[in-house]
Amino acid sequence: MCESAFLVARKCFGPKKPEASGDACDAHNPLLALLAILTDLGSAGPLKVTIGSLPDEVLIELFELCVNGEEVEEWIRLAHVCQGWRHIIFSSPRRLDLRLLFKGKTLVREMLDIWPALPIIIWPSNCETSQMEIADNVIAALEHRDRVCDISLDFNFPSSELDRLMASMQHPFPALTHLELDFWLDDGTAAVIPDSFLGGSTPLLEVLVLTDIVFPTLPNLLLSAKDLVELSLFNIPDPGYISPETMATTLSSLSRLELLNLRFRSPRSRPSWASRRPPPMIRIVLPALKEFTFGGVNEYLEGLAAWIDAPLLKFVHITFFNQLIFDISQLPHFISHIENFEILDAEVSFWPDSASVQLALKTGKGWQQMLLLDVSCTEADWQLSSITQVCDLSFSHISTLENLSIGTPNPVHLGKHDIEQNQWLELLYPFTTVKNLYLDDAVGPRVSTALQGLVGERAIQVLPALQNLAMKELQESGSTWEALQPFVAARRRFGYPIAVHRWEEVEAE
Repeated sequence: MCESAFLVARKCFGPKKPEASGDACDAHNPLLALLAILTDLGSAGPLKVTIGSLPDEVLIELFELCVNGEEVEEWIRLAHVCQGWRHIIFSSPRRLDLRLLFKGKTLVREMLDIWPALPIIIWPSNCETSQMEIADNVIAALEHRDRVCDISLDFNFPSSELDRLMASMQHPFPALTHLELDFWLDDGTAAVIPDSFLGGSTPLLEVLVLTDIVFPTLPNLLLSAKDLVELSLFNIPDPGYISPETMATTLSSLSRLELLNLRFRSPRSRPSWASRRPPPMIRIVLPALKEFTFGGVNEYLEGLAAWIDAPLLKFVHITFFNQLIFDISQLPHFISHIENFEILDAEVSFWPDSASVQLALKTGKGWQQMLLLDVSCTEADWQLSSITQVCDLSFSHISTLENLSIGTPNPVHLGKHDIEQNQWLELLYPFTTVKNLYLDDAVGPRVSTALQGLVGERAIQVLPALQNLAMKELQESGSTWEALQPFVAARRRFGYPIAVHRWEEVEAE
């Protein structure tokens, strides 16, 4: 490699700030690190190693290191170093995953005239260019539908421009693997995708993300998406409702699906009991599903869970709209595979707008979250009632739970509402295998007062396996400590002793 090419490479890949120089910075870039080594070897004596003497295959491997995980157009800087590198790069477009990124501002014709016929990514971003100009440029890029592989549109389009955009996407896009659409219209309505979208077929699609979109014929399109890995439908408007039975049937053809997100905009999106079909005798299996996120009413989740099974499921995040009564009898079966990971930790939290409970297991890297259940609600007493129902119906059969923590990031929130002592006891009943209970300074006094009223055998009916109780704010002469003493004494009399600690003491062990 000639000296000028080396200087160009250092300019392209070197430190951005003048003060960031030297070997420490070069080590962060594999190409610069190798260039430095070769330069040192070449000047050390008769060895005279130069990068120009390396085979093309070695250079390609170096280029792979440079572009792997970097920005989409990192290869362009490599191509500008010298003509020889440019030739090597363009001879291996698939191996180096060469793609052109169109951000909406540059005229498509100008961009395509410069580079070879590479796959096109359309990621327009908000800039000084007007919405109409961006729409014009995006539509011009979409005309190269045989090369478009990735589309991500997130814009506040006028309705007229959105109609033009949708009209340009009524044909097949045979190379499309990634599609994200998030439109919000000036008139506040939801964007509607027509039946002929993408020509009704998208065989190579791997990721589909729709937000605030009404797409009545989505199930028909998904029948062709055999390679789909992620399906995310966020903020589904009421007119975009798809029944649990139809959704389950649609998912049955997606054997490679690993990530599923379903979140509805309002609780009005609920199944009609009159039109519900009975679940099949044998559930539909989603063999690759690992993560599932849901936001909506429990009736919809129940309907969906009655139809499907996911043997590889590792993480579930469910957010319920506020309801008086939760019927989630199907949920334990749906998440039963998660229990095989021997979940040890449960955490209940009360937030200003919701209550949540999460389950986690301990790994070599720390705690790994497995299940998170939220209930959207602002009233603290309703939060406690709702999360108690969820825990009772979902977790009472899990035999590996050992640690339970209860708290709130906003102590003032709990103090605004009157909560009956018995409600705290009802929250604790499902956790029959918990050995260690952790209470923060907002919850501790309330739970302690509730436990104080347990006399006789009732003291061992709540948390029968409990061995340690830890609180953040605990003083042996304080009212909280005094409230706990009858409960501690009763447990000791029946042969179920517990030790009371300050939370800091337990964390220090």
